[in-house]
Amino acid sequence: MIQRIQSIYLLAACILCVATMSTGIAHFHTLQGEPVADMYNLWFTMADGQHDLRPWSLFVLLLIVSTLSFLDILLFRRRALQMRVASFCMILLVGWYVVYGFFVWEAVESFHANFRPTVAAALPFAALVAQWLAFRGILHDERLVRSSYDRLR
Repeated sequence: MIQRIQSIYLLAACILCVATMSTGIAHFHTLQGEPVADMYNLWFTMADGQHDLRPWSLFVLLLIVSTLSFLDILLFRRRALQMRVASFCMILLVGWYVVYGFFVWEAVESFHANFRPTVAAALPFAALVAQWLAFRGILHDERLVRSSYDRLR
């Protein structure tokens, strides 16, 4: 049943990850307010226009999560595998925040600048919540199917 609520949650997680991949996730500025750099999931854009490709791993993590979330919708007949994929996506989203924190810390130290996150930096957390809600829905379906099997015996 593709129209289950967990399919909507998984699609929302996919859309949130794609939205995060395509927007800036942090700004760095001096104490006087002069911009130093902007951080995207794939690169840093310096104030002088140069690019630094250090945070490409953030993009890869979100690409994996968005792809797996979309493919997880199609696994509706195999609920155990669907729960494992959703769990793996949740772990990757937590890992995204760990890597994000590392790159922010590294950038603050190297640029000697202040850090200001953007709204897009909160979208992976919303995707994590959507994955968790999908996991709960899949688990509820699995318990419902098992209880109906027990009644038929």
